[in-house]
Amino acid sequence: MEDQEMHLKVKKVTEKFTESMYFLANEPSLALYRLQEHVRRSLPELVQHKTDMQGVEEQCQGAIYTVEYACSAVKSMSNSGAYFKNIEGLLRRAISIKDQMSSLQSRRAKRAPLPFQCWMVYSVNNGRNARSGPREEKGSDGIRF
Repeated sequence: MEDQEMHLKVKKVTEKFTESMYFLANEPSLALYRLQEHVRRSLPELVQHKTDMQGVEEQCQGAIYTVEYACSAVKSMSNSGAYFKNIEGLLRRAISIKDQMSSLQSRRAKRAPLPFQCWMVYSVNNGRNARSGPREEKGSDGIRF
């Protein structure tokens, strides 16, 4: 019997001891202490992650802006076809006008020189001053000066 009594007393003591340890381990002030300890240990790491994420976010915003700008540039380039056609037409017109001017100059060069050119040739050939007016004389080519 003594063994049973002793066994019951030991069981009661261990249950009380377990209950008090459980109570102490889960006491509110102890729980708050454990929370504070956890926060103190994990907060610097969380702050570092936050700053890293902010840096990544800034880089992403920059990349997004660059992509949006590139997209708008491509869209404006696709709309510029009309401008290039207009430029092409203007260039063709300028080339045509230049060709017309070249052909007119070559025809004039083949014909008699202009009156001003004749007067200058006459003045130089006769040793006269360029300010004295041209005379009514015929040159060797039959053109009146």
